[in-house]
Amino acid sequence: MLKRYFPNLLLVFCLLFPACSSQPQLPGLAPDATILSFGDSLTYGTGAKKNESYPAVLSRLTGLNVVNAGIPGEVTTAGVARLADVLEEVQPSLLLLCHGGNDMIRKESLPMAADNLRAMITMAKQQGISVMLIAVPRPGLLLSPPEFYEQVAEEMNIPVETDVLADILSDRSLKSDTIHPNREGYRAMAERIFQLLKEVGAL
Repeated sequence: MLKRYFPNLLLVFCLLFPACSSQPQLPGLAPDATILSFGDSLTYGTGAKKNESYPAVLSRLTGLNVVNAGIPGEVTTAGVARLADVLEEVQPSLLLLCHGGNDMIRKESLPMAADNLRAMITMAKQQGISVMLIAVPRPGLLLSPPEFYEQVAEEMNIPVETDVLADILSDRSLKSDTIHPNREGYRAMAERIFQLLKEVGAL
């Protein structure tokens, strides 16, 4: 009898106690914490107004200061070079890292992109900053992120969102062009990140 109900009981338990999530947990954010959203045009909000970018929407959802540090066209090598100064200036408690799309568009080395992600994550963690990784799908008909996002997240023991951008960019109503969300797409992105932050204990 108990076996029949066990899956449902497990689901209820996980909803009540997010620590059972398969994703690594993050420390809870203080009410005055700052979140740093770091990346390229997907972070900057290309395709929508400034107050419609995913960091702007996430700030409204969380009630926290979310700094938008996205630079359109940036590759991960440039991100590594830029991040230290941004961390020093912003002093965040959490880094949301969404990078690698331009490496794929420009056909840069994907192993190098993965190493650059590791370098940025290490840089933040050495300063006691929590990190969440946001995967970017490969351009093409079948949108899915390269395996290195999950591999890097597992190696670095951080949570990763792998589906939201692929889902958004597969829906014409949620994108402004072939590689950027529109207003509704960025809102969907922010809402999923907000949900994942709750699941991993940050909120």
